[in-house]
Amino acid sequence: MHVSASALAACLKARRQRIAVAESSTGGLIAAALLAEPGASAYLLGGGVIYTAQAREALLGITPAGMEGMRSASVAHALLLARRVREKHGADWGLAETGAAGPTGNRYGDAAGHCCIAVVWPGVESVITLETGRADRRANMYHFAQGAFGLAIKMIG
Repeated sequence: MHVSASALAACLKARRQRIAVAESSTGGLIAAALLAEPGASAYLLGGGVIYTAQAREALLGITPAGMEGMRSASVAHALLLARRVREKHGADWGLAETGAAGPTGNRYGDAAGHCCIAVVWPGVESVITLETGRADRRANMYHFAQGAFGLAIKMIG
């Protein structure tokens, strides 16, 4: 995972830009890998693990009314998280991940291994959905983090 974090860190440093991260099923792996790179304070503003509705409201100010018409672990939710974490931190880029790591699916009907990842910049947004087809929680968490690094590098680099 750190190779991708290194590549993303290098992209952000080269552009002199900063990122904020909202994670759900990766549980902080994305931010931890970025923070492990030397000089992280130049590009990583922070973020949070948005694992529950309580965390979503407390950390990003997204109320139940703000979630009306969407569900967690969806493209729309990933975009909302990325937009809001970017805005709240005053970052150039927002990166968000939301999914079902496993070993079972989530209450919304997504199978284990389902994840949506969004990267946003003012006027530019990209979102992908990953489906690993696996129930291995740890493997899915790492796969989701890799997907987040890949999308961010594609967008930023």
